Amino acid sequence: MKKKYIFFDIDGTLTDKRTGQIVPSAKKTIQKLQDNGHFVCIATGRAYYKTKQFAYEAGIHHIVSNGGAALTIDDHILENRPLDRKKAISICQEAQAKGYGILLATDDSIDVSMINDDFIQQVGFRQEPTRYFLEKDKTYEDFNDFYKLYIAIPENEENQLTLLDTLGHIRFVDCYLTYQHDEKEKGIERMIERVGGSLEDVVVFGDDYNDLVMFKEGWTCIAMGNACNELKEKATFVTKDNIDDGIEYACQHFGWIDS
Repeated sequence: MKKKYIFFDIDGTLTDKRTGQIVPSAKKTIQKLQDNGHFVCIATGRAYYKTKQFAYEAGIHHIVSNGGAALTIDDHILENRPLDRKKAISICQEAQAKGYGILLATDDSIDVSMINDDFIQQVGFRQEPTRYFLEKDKTYEDFNDFYKLYIAIPENEENQLTLLDTLGHIRFVDCYLTYQHDEKEKGIERMIERVGGSLEDVVVFGDDYNDLVMFKEGWTCIAMGNACNELKEKATFVTKDNIDDGIEYACQHFGWIDS
């Protein structure tokens, strides 16, 4: 059996979104794939700190995280690149000038910084564990690194930001915009280079819009049955819903594990 390099998104692909837990058949399939000699890796927009415990519980030892900017091999993180600093500062300055609150993730952790409390006043606290640090004496130029930016701007006002598309961004919740790396496909390519794999043997599994970038021509691209229509249209194969054993079904269909 030819070795495949298989990359899984997390939310809605490996996990049941209702519980946040890995689908049991997916976890079993991961172990079978590894037993059969395939390379199994996570490919996620999540920060590394939010991914490593899940990877451990799933039995996966390789990770492409931070939207493609961070690589972990054999449970050791090798790189984790922040956003382009100059572009991040420019986006923050424009958003601040137009009255939108801002949070800064300046490292890979639950900590965020803010130079005023406009973000919290405008949209409240984030819906995930976060520690907030108010640093009124600082300007955006005083921060060395920016891993993510959170801008309290409604979707119907995004056109107010002339620098909107300067960096990759996604809207996970209605009330604010998240700037983060959006290059999972480049992270996969760097991972393949580091482990000496073959790009023609890459397999990607995904379900949502942020997975579109890794559904590249020449790769085997598998959309979950619960995926968005745009992803299904780009897919090599559409499997069953993830909670209906879609990962197991696809891997059996292609012969990577036994039926």
